[in-house]
Amino acid sequence: MANFSFDIVSETDLQEIDNAVNQAVKELGQRYDFKGSKSSLAFDRKEKIITLIADDDFKLRALTDILATRLAKRGVSIKAVKFGVPEKAFEGYLRQKADICMGIDREKAKELVSIIKGLGLKVQSQIEGEKIKVSSAKKDDLQAVIAHLRGIDFSLPLGFCNFR
Repeated sequence: MANFSFDIVSETDLQEIDNAVNQAVKELGQRYDFKGSKSSLAFDRKEKIITLIADDDFKLRALTDILATRLAKRGVSIKAVKFGVPEKAFEGYLRQKADICMGIDREKAKELVSIIKGLGLKVQSQIEGEKIKVSSAKKDDLQAVIAHLRGIDFSLPLGFCNFR
């Protein structure tokens, strides 16, 4: 009897984030409400952090909206970006950092495993580092798990891979 399995992962394409930030910077230079402003966006690929700098609170909100729109158009889930608290920067400007979430941390993985167990299907799920492996003797049970997880609003973007 064959055992089927798949992995639940939370990965984000850093190149798509880089492209979205570049598009947002381009839009920033063209918008009338940002003329003469020192507002900026920067993406540090190594640290996986996007830094937003704006003149005031209104422009910071507009900047986050521009970034969120560009990310959505590039197919990157906004759930993958965790915006920090705005802080005071140089000369009265505001700085906000946005962390890119990669992988499933231990607490979120435990939460996912309990959701899967709550379905009452004959599946086994185990946490393997930053991913979760789900296995079963029936493909239909695995597909039911995937359908249920796609249907709920989880705090991380979930991807399903290595379906065997």
